[in-house]
Amino acid sequence: MPIKRKVILFIASSLDGYIATEKESLDWLERVEGEGDNGFSEFYDTVDTVLMGKKTYDWVMRQDLEAFPYKGNATYVFTRSMVEDTDNVSFMNKDIESCVHQLKNKDGKNIWLVGGGDLVQSFLQAKLIDEIIVTVAPTLLGKGIPLFKKQDVSVDLELKGVRNFNKFVELHYEVKKYV
Repeated sequence: MPIKRKVILFIASSLDGYIATEKESLDWLERVEGEGDNGFSEFYDTVDTVLMGKKTYDWVMRQDLEAFPYKGNATYVFTRSMVEDTDNVSFMNKDIESCVHQLKNKDGKNIWLVGGGDLVQSFLQAKLIDEIIVTVAPTLLGKGIPLFKKQDVSVDLELKGVRNFNKFVELHYEVKKYV
């Protein structure tokens, strides 16, 4: 029997739970001394599908990158507007739940939920996240874009592992139950 693909939220956060500043900056992450790529390559090798929200996609595209960073992996961007697909991205403006269930039932590696905060909230509300890997930076932002917003669902997690990458700490959880 084939192994069911998992949706894994893999993301960095400040110690006080923010994924970016109010102005969508991640400069605070670069000020923290890590180790190598802080486990990114190891994780990235386990996925073949990338999911993100439109705001996150727009942020990625504003970066001074030589090439699309997820080239070679199926990349889906969830949006409420009609956007034409590109060579690298399929834009989805339909029901998240049915789309993700279709992806999970295909053969392949795991599925990376990149972010951002609004999409993470939608995935939690729909009970679609199987694992959460948060790399915590020793930084307090005080305000910004929260990783987890207020929602109507609570989630029981089981700790799968803790690793440190110099000053970063990676917390790896499996979702045990949505309540």
